[in-house]
Amino acid sequence: MNKQKAKWALVTGASSGFGVEFATILAEQGSNLVLVARRAEPMEKLAAELRSKHGIEVLVEAMDLGHAGVAMELKSYLDSRGIAIDTLINNAGFGVHGKFVERPLESTMAMLQLNMLTLTELTHVFAQDMVRRGGGEILMVASIGGYQATPTYAAYSATKAYVLLFGEALNTELKPHGVRVSVLCPGITATSFLEVSGQKMTPYQRVFMMQPRPVAEIGIRAMRRGTPSVVPGVANKVTIFSNRLSPRSVQSKVAYQLMKN
Repeated sequence: MNKQKAKWALVTGASSGFGVEFATILAEQGSNLVLVARRAEPMEKLAAELRSKHGIEVLVEAMDLGHAGVAMELKSYLDSRGIAIDTLINNAGFGVHGKFVERPLESTMAMLQLNMLTLTELTHVFAQDMVRRGGGEILMVASIGGYQATPTYAAYSATKAYVLLFGEALNTELKPHGVRVSVLCPGITATSFLEVSGQKMTPYQRVFMMQPRPVAEIGIRAMRRGTPSVVPGVANKVTIFSNRLSPRSVQSKVAYQLMKN
């Protein structure tokens, strides 16, 4: 087994969407994998395919990441297996669509827990190990929504703004310790995001939809280079750049119109 194959990558939200793509890309590059999500069956199927195609080790751990303390539970389990994580893909998360006061508070609070608090716990637990070992890499998945207030996705966009600023700050903090941190900020992508969030696809989303594989590849490349953050796709880059030229109140109104069903 070569040195690359001896490395381990942890991918959260690995049962669908970006998680599958991240896992596949890392397997192609020779990394062993720890796949974590609530649903075991799709991860087991993916694990069997990746073992067969790439000759790597894949550990599947079905667990709910949406509660406090889960990061230490996972870290303790991996320690007991003698697995040190060299690459952390903080991908697990979801959106809640609709007017804030009309949505159940429970679903919004669950989103805040997973998108921000669990991500923070996982990053702290595994980054400490990386710093001690003098190397590692972390990719966090945010959104172009993290760059602006987005009515009907008010709390979701706020969580992604947190992820964006948190990751960019850690890029500077951890770089002297040999740990690369990057934030991927995709726009609308052909995953189960809309279905889970409860939104019907809008004309804007239909036109600018990207496929998950190239977006995931952009994220992995940015992580390897230590790029603080990256926005995939020309249309998404134009959207973010145009925000610099308009008042924030205008940005919010435009976003509201684009997100309406």
